[in-house]
Amino acid sequence: MSESNLKDMSELVSLCKRRGFIFQSSEVYGGLQSCWDYGPLGIELKNNVKNSWWKAMTYREDVVGIDASIFMHPTVWKASGHVDGFNDPMIDCKNCKERYREDQIDTAKPCQKCGEKDSFTEARDFNLMFKTRMGPVEDSSSDVYLRPETAQGIFVNFLNVQSTMRKKLPFGISQIGKAFRNEITPGNFIFRTREFEQMEMQYFVKPGTQKEAMEEWKEIRWKWHLDNGLRSDMLRWEPHGPDDLAHYADAAIDIEYKFPHGWGEIEGIHSRTDFDLTQHQQFSGKKLEYVDQADNNKRYIPYVVETSVGCDRSLLAILCDAYRIENEGDKEKERVVLKFHPKLAPIKVAVLPLVKKEVLDAPARKLFSDLQQDYKAEYDVSGSIGKRYRRQDEIGTPFCITYDFDSLEDDSVTIRSRDTMAQERIAIDQVKNYLLNKLKF
Repeated sequence: MSESNLKDMSELVSLCKRRGFIFQSSEVYGGLQSCWDYGPLGIELKNNVKNSWWKAMTYREDVVGIDASIFMHPTVWKASGHVDGFNDPMIDCKNCKERYREDQIDTAKPCQKCGEKDSFTEARDFNLMFKTRMGPVEDSSSDVYLRPETAQGIFVNFLNVQSTMRKKLPFGISQIGKAFRNEITPGNFIFRTREFEQMEMQYFVKPGTQKEAMEEWKEIRWKWHLDNGLRSDMLRWEPHGPDDLAHYADAAIDIEYKFPHGWGEIEGIHSRTDFDLTQHQQFSGKKLEYVDQADNNKRYIPYVVETSVGCDRSLLAILCDAYRIENEGDKEKERVVLKFHPKLAPIKVAVLPLVKKEVLDAPARKLFSDLQQDYKAEYDVSGSIGKRYRRQDEIGTPFCITYDFDSLEDDSVTIRSRDTMAQERIAIDQVKNYLLNKLKF
């Protein structure tokens, strides 16, 4: 069986719209640039990605989770450096007013949109944070920001978590949450958006042990992507050179995925030193030191190893990697299939009565209701059985169960595998055990 991968992102955008994964935000009004809504299947997939990450990161003794507020005291962002330093150099075309990031365009060439030569303005800094006002009085004292990252909510809660959970170094704090960046040039579907979701963990360690901790977390995080079904030949490490490191880091490396538009970062693993806690101690006037009882009650500010994965980017990589066209060009045999890892598939099993007749509908619906107690399932009776199989293939459903006229006599059903299209006859009272073994993860 010949098989090809996703060649162009437009194919995936079309499928996501057609099958209810992802829609353009405010589409009835013409849409809002680089803002996307997750549909019924998209939110199931997204929740499965988040659950996979949460389980991998917090179902362990040394990591706990929090959910910090999106709005934070504005001094948080002064301390973190975002107010003064979270900028991109921006240029405009004087002719068509198109806006670009300076580092993503050759200013010696004509404008990419209108073709005008020598039309660019001088570069100027553009702060990526969204600013708004809190409270009834509109003056500078009421300025607050939509957070550009979730990490700071973890840092300012370091002592709260450490003391209440009685944690000793090394330990980590995880969080999943929304972040907002006023990107100059967003695009490539959900790869770069102004509103996105991060899955971050800050691992606090004794100074001098950060390199060993970083190596351990590199291995753990690489394995997570493989465990989600991503192919290893579509992933690579991209280290940050000395000139590319953020001012707070002493080491950093990215995990990149080979998207149709090229290699792109889906996760960063960074050694952030003690920068963040030191800054918040200085700006708040509150001690954020750790008392090391194992080292004669020595007091020090821990170093931090961060793992930060974009939920939306990870989901996009999973969609791209799962997308297959089999027997391309053969009108009878060609099929588009999303080969999700079963734990991520939005719908785990579909129940399909062979034809739309009451004699089959009632017992098939009973089976469907029974399966719904354990699995996200779908009941589909519209169209021929072949078209329904193809529909379930396109949304990545691992198993389809067909209830036919023989089922009325032998109390058995036919179970079809998404990946192999092989069919097995299984007794109805064994269906749950069958799925339990096949969907074990």
